[in-house]
Amino acid sequence: MATVKRFEDLRCWQKARVLTAKVYSMSKQGELAKDYDTRSQFRSAGLSVMNNIAEGFGRFSNRDFIKFLDYSAASCTEVKSMTYLMLDLEYFSTEIIKELQDEIEEVKASILAFIKYLRKMDK
Repeated sequence: MATVKRFEDLRCWQKARVLTAKVYSMSKQGELAKDYDTRSQFRSAGLSVMNNIAEGFGRFSNRDFIKFLDYSAASCTEVKSMTYLMLDLEYFSTEIIKELQDEIEEVKASILAFIKYLRKMDK
């Protein structure tokens, strides 16, 4: 693995950044833009994916970093859960939701792979 000096160098953070931008973009559209509570929670969860990676990077141990990466992965699950509500409320088409869910799973997989790597480094 290449030397990482900044959280911006982490592939999982880069993917999370793209996901967060998509969450914010979607939150400005259609009925979701008018549903303030759901929109706020959706944005908060999406932002948490990205920010927990950055915050964990600033910690002094891999153990602490892994804890924040775990929070980030959990936030991915929260964002995905919210997509089902948006599907049920017909805020977006099935195709758009499926595309977002796939992206969420890709980000989560990247985070989990990084956690695995860090755990291996600690052994």
